[in-house]
Amino acid sequence: MFASGACAATLYGQSADALINKLVQKGVLTEKEGKELLAEGAQTNSPATPSKFKISDAIKSMNLYGDLRLRYEYRSADNAKGTGVSGSDYVRERFRYALRLGIRGDLADDFYYGLRVETSTNPRSPWNTFADDSNPTPSDKTKDGVNIGQVYLGWKPEEWFEMTVGRMPMPLYVTPMIWDSDINPEGAFEKFKWSLPHADLFASFGQFIYQDSNPDTAFPSSDTFLLAWQIGAEVALAKDVKLKVAPVLYNYTGVGQRGAASPSSLSTTFVGEGNAGINDTTTAGGRYNQAGINDLTILEIPAEINFKLGGYGARVFGDFAYNFDGANRAEAAYRVTQSSGTPLDRAYKNDTKAYMFGVGYGNLGLVYGQTSKKNTWEARAYFQHVEQYAADVNLLDSDFFEGRGNVQGVFAALAYSFTDNVIGTFRYGYAERINNHLGTGGSNNDLPGLNPINNYHLFQFDLTLRF
Repeated sequence: MFASGACAATLYGQSADALINKLVQKGVLTEKEGKELLAEGAQTNSPATPSKFKISDAIKSMNLYGDLRLRYEYRSADNAKGTGVSGSDYVRERFRYALRLGIRGDLADDFYYGLRVETSTNPRSPWNTFADDSNPTPSDKTKDGVNIGQVYLGWKPEEWFEMTVGRMPMPLYVTPMIWDSDINPEGAFEKFKWSLPHADLFASFGQFIYQDSNPDTAFPSSDTFLLAWQIGAEVALAKDVKLKVAPVLYNYTGVGQRGAASPSSLSTTFVGEGNAGINDTTTAGGRYNQAGINDLTILEIPAEINFKLGGYGARVFGDFAYNFDGANRAEAAYRVTQSSGTPLDRAYKNDTKAYMFGVGYGNLGLVYGQTSKKNTWEARAYFQHVEQYAADVNLLDSDFFEGRGNVQGVFAALAYSFTDNVIGTFRYGYAERINNHLGTGGSNNDLPGLNPINNYHLFQFDLTLRF
């Protein structure tokens, strides 16, 4: 009898709590009144011992989420064979893992928060490699660790405005052509949104800290910032057909304003200029590349059309980017290896654009682990072309295509969801050099020291647990 009464009291208390929460959401009760009623109900109806675990009243919700991924990977590069210099093949095969674990939720007074930890210190990859430690002892963990991937605080006082500060998930609408999807930019972000009968308009602004200089040489700070200015729209063209397009302009501040304290990688000294053995001055070899961020004012125009086809989701997407200062960037890179007064006829000042186009079909987002539902699948493929002076090579995807400029190629992927939480994904990428008179500027620890890369292959098979 006592057990039955306790059970009934518990069920009644749960129903009453749900009703009170709903009344608060509808505005019938204030948040304070709701808390008082919940406290009274807990004292009256619960025969159990109160929990000693207490969450601050400032936290309205808390969601635990993350993913665990296991991967087999094969990647290879042909190092500039066929260009008149000795080349070599570089092959890397490995088994890898990645863990991302986070909490996020809402706070009082229209604030929200997020914190995520992940494996690897690489900003463009959360992956660690099994048995890749400096100590050859089996199962050593010298290189394994847990790092802060995201930590941010946001405020959304109105439906049409929100802002975020900290190290945040990518807040802009972009594609992997310009931004590696693993990068979590740091700084501040503001977004404005307006809803119309058949369209949603938005304007987004990012002030991302690119590099902190210490000590600072000026006030206000002369640290390097990447600024983003985006406007966009999502328009309903017909039933189940939507178009989304959002041009974004990027520019950098602080570059070249630090005097002797300026890091060489951010001012006028260029790295990644090809192998030391390349001395072919006739064809300019592979020397005229850079990883500095001088002369970058980039317009990017990502777009997509989503529709239904045969009962499945379908997407046609693309991106185009152009560096307005690309000609100056090419001249600066060329002059690093040339004496003063050398003609600039081989500076390749027109290599300043990038573009990609592709299709996706099925349960859209499954390839990237953004969604999962048992027995669903997605196929995705795209072609990408990034010229040497078109983009910031420090932001390019480190997998496809090895984080390099002056490459073009194809990406293809197929994902299948075995359960609501377990996804299998196969990916393939192939890239080749665009301009054989230039190297493949950029750097990536996965295939270090290779520049230029003539062609490149990548195979990946992932098994992902989402939670």
